[in-house]
Amino acid sequence: MDKVFLKACRGEATDYTPIWLNRQAGRYMPEYHSVKGDMPSLAFFKNPDKAAQATLDAQRILGVDAAILFADLLPILEPMGLRLDYKPGEGPVFDNPLRSASDIDALMTAPAEEATPYIAQTVRNVRSGLPADIALIGFAGAPFTLASYAIEGRGSRNYVYVKKLMYEAPEAWNQLMTKLVGQVASYLQLQITAGVEAIQIFDTWAGCLSVADFRHYVMPHLHALITALKGQVPIIYFGTGNGHLLEDVCQARPDVLALDWRVPLGETWRKTGAGAVQGNLDPIVLCADKATVGRQARDVLDEAAGRPGHIFNLGHGIIPETPVDNVKFLVDYVHEESARDRGRGFG
Repeated sequence: MDKVFLKACRGEATDYTPIWLNRQAGRYMPEYHSVKGDMPSLAFFKNPDKAAQATLDAQRILGVDAAILFADLLPILEPMGLRLDYKPGEGPVFDNPLRSASDIDALMTAPAEEATPYIAQTVRNVRSGLPADIALIGFAGAPFTLASYAIEGRGSRNYVYVKKLMYEAPEAWNQLMTKLVGQVASYLQLQITAGVEAIQIFDTWAGCLSVADFRHYVMPHLHALITALKGQVPIIYFGTGNGHLLEDVCQARPDVLALDWRVPLGETWRKTGAGAVQGNLDPIVLCADKATVGRQARDVLDEAAGRPGHIFNLGHGIIPETPVDNVKFLVDYVHEESARDRGRGFG
């Protein structure tokens, strides 16, 4: 079956605009809390049965055209030697962040089959329960974003430790990025082998970089990662606050360029020459009334102008305060309005 999401990833014409949503399985949804219960977050991510159920519930409830594997960016770093905890009110924290060349030298790497075997079982569990016309997306953090978490030890506003190490110890930086490229490539390859049909690379922190720094310190490693996986399944690249970097990102040749809400979709698509784009509704719009959700979604569809290769999504993830009914409304609205557009010859 030629799935509508995968057709759009290839830039092919579709009968309607496919839609899925970043963080579509999450705390805004009562079913998520029923599945998680009081299980610690890290254990939840590593439990193939519960992670698969969270993935499947979100797709079924929302009616989206793709499911994305329920997981987190950071557990991949734990078997490398970083001690990860999810602290209430703080989020993910590493109590032994990387601050020196010796720390980086001590980082371990191993095939993903050994380091993160649970992820393959989660993929198989999801595929066994997913409708035949729905695609499954796997994902991982990009090398820069993973390196930033590992060095800062937690979320950051100024990325002081990251940039200090990057500028002062370029050899250690490149060693770290090379190790991460290898580990992430193995992790994503395991997901592909297990059955995901597309992958998304999250580079949520890369927007903190200048164009020059991105080109020098990040681009070679991003290109190496995408090259290692290219040609098997569509590769989506997603970042936030990175409008100034998007033309460079396209040189790494992802199949789909995901856009945050800060950039104009149509103009950016034309300027970058991307084969397909994903996005880019402001996720906070979903906290407004349905009339506003519809107007704002219509604006995004108008920006895409029915051009083949548009996948509707948010410019970031759904926040916990979001009403579930608004999310369902958005999915239905995009399906119905875009199909109506096709019927009128718009696209």
